[in-house]
Amino acid sequence: MAKKKTESKVLKVKWTWLIATIFVLIFVQNMFVNNRLYTKVTYSEFLNLIEENKVTDLVISDNSITGKYRKSPANSPEHFSTVPVKDDKLIERLTKKNILFQSERPNPFWTSIFSWLLPFIIFYFIWIYLVRGMDKGPSGLLSMTKSRAKVYMEKNVQISFADVAGVEEAKEELKEIINYLQKPTLYTRLGGRAPKGVLLVGPPGTGKTLMAKAVAGEAKVPFFSINGSEFVEMFVGLGAARVRDLFEQTRAAAPCILFIDEIDALGKSRSFGFMAGGSHEEKEQTLNQLLAEMDGFDSSEGVIILAATNRPEILDPALLRAGRFDKQVLIGNPDQHGRLQILKVHAKKIKLDPNIKVERIAALTSGFSGADLANLVNEAAIIATRRNAPNVTEKDFVAAIERLVAGLEQRKKVMNQEEKRRIAFHEMGHATIGLALNTSEKIHKVSIVPRGIGALGYTLQMPTEDRYLISELDLLNRIAVLLGGRASELINFNNVSTGATDDLAKATDIARAMITQYGMSEKLGLPTFEASRRSFLHGPLEMNSRFQYSEKTAEEIDLEIRRTLDSQFERVSGILQQNKKFLNAGAELLLQQETIDEKEITELWQKHGRYLREEKKSHG
Repeated sequence: MAKKKTESKVLKVKWTWLIATIFVLIFVQNMFVNNRLYTKVTYSEFLNLIEENKVTDLVISDNSITGKYRKSPANSPEHFSTVPVKDDKLIERLTKKNILFQSERPNPFWTSIFSWLLPFIIFYFIWIYLVRGMDKGPSGLLSMTKSRAKVYMEKNVQISFADVAGVEEAKEELKEIINYLQKPTLYTRLGGRAPKGVLLVGPPGTGKTLMAKAVAGEAKVPFFSINGSEFVEMFVGLGAARVRDLFEQTRAAAPCILFIDEIDALGKSRSFGFMAGGSHEEKEQTLNQLLAEMDGFDSSEGVIILAATNRPEILDPALLRAGRFDKQVLIGNPDQHGRLQILKVHAKKIKLDPNIKVERIAALTSGFSGADLANLVNEAAIIATRRNAPNVTEKDFVAAIERLVAGLEQRKKVMNQEEKRRIAFHEMGHATIGLALNTSEKIHKVSIVPRGIGALGYTLQMPTEDRYLISELDLLNRIAVLLGGRASELINFNNVSTGATDDLAKATDIARAMITQYGMSEKLGLPTFEASRRSFLHGPLEMNSRFQYSEKTAEEIDLEIRRTLDSQFERVSGILQQNKKFLNAGAELLLQQETIDEKEITELWQKHGRYLREEKKSHG
């Protein structure tokens, strides 16, 4: 505390000297500005200049006469000034020589004084503001170097492991941190040490921040939370200063947990900046300071660093080495059992229908993250409220799933009968192929009601189980289902429309991945040709994919993609011809009802449908 007071006094002295220096500079400038702009002449010289008609634009006041040379002397100002004397003939002389002149009203005394005092008043208030800012500490102007971390003391962390579901393996891994914070001697007894840092890795929305808070809640210690982007500033050195201040705060509050969310904003690999044509000096200084601080403290001090990211592949290797972040804990999307547990946690907050089967909702939400499930429960409650229901039913959950997956219904969008008919056959084309191939993704609903942005209809397929590997046949079947809409249009209307644009793009992406990444082309064999950097766990393909092949190979890849799509389109056309009765009956039912649910689709298939009978070679 004494050290901070001393530093504050030193800063006050420095600022006082700075303000005083500025005052002196202003005074000197005002004193000597006239000397630089005007040539001083005697009154007799002034009269001679008038006689020789060498001056013009005179300004006559009680205290001075200023004017302009018609042709100024070499290396001299073009203006002059003189002190007036009582001269009754001055105006007559000027008029005789046709010299322009004007009179200047005398400045009031207070105006003159104010013009001198105004700069001093402004700088005085600036000085007062700065000095008070030093005294205020974190809230003052000079607190830019202070950390902006939010501090939750032990009594304020109300979250525990009971509030986190679906990630049991991660809980078990993090229990070591809790044990260390509660009983630090447990590790030192045998000469071991607790990890300095733990990196929570997983896709967005899986509960990394919630898990960090739960660890602090279970350990009953203070919790410091900050986002990685809050360290990065425009001014070089501020981020590093904030890192130093943050670690000072955590050491003072030990035992505690420091949580850095979105650490990739702070800890991005320095090679990325170099490859982009230069580095960001402020980010590098901040990262270097973080590395130094993590090296500089001992885990026995009782400070545990938790960090979260969904892009571990871009983090600097120096940050991930042992001794800094010793552990990486995966928090991925939950499986069916995990989704069931998460739904039960969130369902406690709403009124559920006693007959609802949460297990079925968990089965229908494959691929949903924890945040998605929380949003789903809230959306279902909103839908139930909208229809004035006493509780939330399974029907509300299904409607919420459709709302989140396919988008908002747009029943007011007007389409003519011909467009509706084309869309009906297009969507039934998808459904027919999905049913005929008996894929793992069941047809849940088919509709010609527009949804979301640009979707004039949709076929909703829901996985029946969690899948971690996809076979070649599954990928070909996905392409086939995507091409079903275009093939159905061609069969029934003898022409095609723009309705299959998105389907064709997705089918092309799958075919390209099969050939260039998965080694599923008989002609090109096992080599992979595109080493793409993707965001963690099935993120979108980045623009800087590396193409590692010649132009000839690129041409062969394009030919293989076309061959794969053409063969699947031919396959799909044959399946639709075999199931023409089902296709027509389904399209007519869609035109009547606009939506067909799973039960109606199954009944229609049992009456008219035919499962595919073909050899494996015909798959592509």
